[in-house]
Amino acid sequence: MNIVLTAATPNLDSNLDYRFGRGAYFLFVDTETMEWHAHPNPGLTTSSGAGIKAAQFVAEKGVEAVISGDFGPHAFKALQTAGISMYVFSDSMTPTQVIERFKINQLVQIGEATRSEGDDHHHGRGE
Repeated sequence: MNIVLTAATPNLDSNLDYRFGRGAYFLFVDTETMEWHAHPNPGLTTSSGAGIKAAQFVAEKGVEAVISGDFGPHAFKALQTAGISMYVFSDSMTPTQVIERFKINQLVQIGEATRSEGDDHHHGRGE
């Protein structure tokens, strides 16, 4: 399965980035082969609509699931519309731990945005 994680740097030894729309990098991983590559998040430098731009980008890459710490309402809606499942990770996990837990169904799949519109600036998070 092709998945994407949000990360602070472009490698599997990175710290995870809690923010989907404003996370620094996306780590694209094939969970069967464990082949991966990193790509800068195009939503990071967007003045508005970061979550939507990030969601469109990962949808174009054909991922089946996105794993992050936070999904704003616009990002959630865009990913849901694209048929992409969303999961959240714990703060103390590494990308490798997240992938392993995903593979054994130990991550929480979300069915709604993790915060409401307007919460992103209050908490310092992006979509």
